[in-house]
Parts: sequence; structure tokens; C-alpha cells
Amino acid sequence: MSDAAAPPAVRVRKPIKTETLLGFALLGLAAGAVIASFFAGPKSFTQIMVIGISNGAVFALIALGYTMVYGIIELINFAHGDLFMLGAVFSSIFLEEWLNQTRSGLTGWALLGLTLVVAMIFCACLNMLIEFLAYRRLRNAPKLAPLITAVGVSFILQNLGIVFNGSAPKSRKSVLPQGGIMIGSIEIKIKYMIVLVVTIPLLLLMTYIVQKTKTGKAMRATAQDRDASLLMGINVDRIIAITFALGGALAGAAGTLFAQVNGRTSYDLGFRLGLIAFTAAVLGGVGNLPGAVLGGFLIGLIQAFNDGAPRFRVPGLPFRFDVPFGQEWTQTVLFGILIIMIIFRPGGIFGKVQQEKV
Repeated sequence: MSDAAAPPAVRVRKPIKTETLLGFALLGLAAGAVIASFFAGPKSFTQIMVIGISNGAVFALIALGYTMVYGIIELINFAHGDLFMLGAVFSSIFLEEWLNQTRSGLTGWALLGLTLVVAMIFCACLNMLIEFLAYRRLRNAPKLAPLITAVGVSFILQNLGIVFNGSAPKSRKSVLPQGGIMIGSIEIKIKYMIVLVVTIPLLLLMTYIVQKTKTGKAMRATAQDRDASLLMGINVDRIIAITFALGGALAGAAGTLFAQVNGRTSYDLGFRLGLIAFTAAVLGGVGNLPGAVLGGFLIGLIQAFNDGAPRFRVPGLPFRFDVPFGQEWTQTVLFGILIIMIIFRPGGIFGKVQQEKV
């Protein structure tokens, strides 16, 4: 008697998770809004997109500082946004008052390049000093201790901003060209293009340093296992200091570009933009360098399209309800995205959810 034939394997379909459906719904809503914005006004759509990419480049520079420090010592350095603010203030003072340059031209552009380098060095050294004085002795302390210390350092840097910039926002002269390039009927401001020309090489250089150099390999080894890195002869203190220096240099570059493009500085500038850049880092995946860059550009585009979106009232409701678009809703939209990302995908777009070892 022959054995009975084995029953065919039955495939069991996994149910689609609620967060997956919600994610696709949000993506569809965002894509629909972008497409509708394009057909409503291609000219304004292109101009808004250029502004968003330019702002996103600045956010990416700041977000890289957050994600690099977190990747090495798992510290959310809340003082990083205020370091960016000091970079903007220092570069403005250095260019306007010390170099006495307030006009656009070949001389102004050359001195702006010098200012960019000096501001990067200034913020790199300041960030290394902060790491040495405030964070180094707290590496093995409970995580709450360095977190509270970072908040304290943030207040110290804000007070330094008040000393050098004053308590009120201050207008700054820009040496960037204020004109634009016409592509058909669309005008693209030159200053936004310069931001990309400066930012993209910096991002590529940072990626090269981390991925291809010996110091970058030591940084990645330290991020993966600090104790094993010590056993392999890596100077962990030196590597962490270099990480803070690189993050500080990017913050100085971002501060210089922001002051030149927007023409103003204020002592509380780093609080708002620092949180936006942190949102970008979380969106891309804290600790992931490409994720921080992608998150920065995405947040820049979301902010630009939300600022440029017209407000309109939902018809047919028994009460007044305006769709929450427009500049006054930007913070709500951005941090709403942060909350949704933390709830449904804590690791971000490229990050991985890691379980704490007990």
C-alpha cells in the first residue's frame, strides 16, 4: 500500500499592519498635495521646491552633527542647535565688523569663503571644548546625567549668543548675489544655488571621511563597540573628540550659510532650527549619516511646501475649520511628523530599532 500524498502547503497571508496602512495613507496624501500644488501653479511650485531644497541642505548639515554624536556615544546633544546659532553670529561679526565687508562682489565672495572656513574651525574647537569639559566624564554615568548636561550647555550657549548678538534679532548684511537666473518664466535665486554648491561637497567630504579613511573606520568601530575598540588600540577619547569637531564644523558652515541667505541672527535661533534638524535626524534614522541627509532635505521640502500652501476652509461643516496649512502651522506639521515617526517607526527611514541590553 502506497503512502498517501502529502497535502499541498497552504500559504498564510500576513495581515497588513495598521501602521503600514496609515503610512501609505499619509504618503498618498502628501503626494496628492504635491501634485495638486504643481498643477495649481508650476512656477510657484518650482520656486518653493528650490527654497525647500536649499533649507533642507542647511538642515542636513545640522542633522549630521546630531546623528554623528548619537552614533558614537548615544547622546542627544541638545546644545548642537545653539552651536549652529553661535556659528551664525560669529560668522556675521567676523565678516561685517572684523573684515568690514558688507557688499557683494569678488572681494566679498572671497572673504565669505574665508569666513566660512574660520567659522567651521571656531565651532569645531568650541564643540571639542564642550565635549572635554562637559561630556567626557559622564560617558559611563546614567543616560539622564549627560542629557541634563546637554540642556545646561544649551542655556550657556544661548547666553553667549545674547552677549554677542543681543536679546533682539539683528539684521545682517549679505555678500551673496541677490539676483536670480531665469529658466523660462521661473526665477531661481542665486543665493539658494550657492547654498547647494557649498553644502553638497561638504556632505560628500563627510561621507568620504567616515566611510573611506582610517579615522572614519575607527569612528565606526567605536560606535559599534567602544570596549573592543579600546582593546584593539584605538584612542577612543581622540576619536570622540574628532567626531565632535566634525559635527561642530558642519554646524559652523550651516550657521554661516543661514546668516547669509536669511540676513538675520538671534540668540534663540538654534532652539527652533535645532529641533527641526533633530526631527530630520529622527526621520532619517538617528545614527545613520545618509538618513540624516535625506531627512534634512525631506524636512526642508515639507516646510517649504507647507509655508507656501494657501489656507482654505472646509465647506459643508456646521462649524468653521481651516485646513492647517500655512506658515503658522509649520511647527505643528513638522513635530506631528516627528511624533508619528516615533510611534510607528522609531528607527526612522534607514535606522533599525535596537533593543537595550540589560
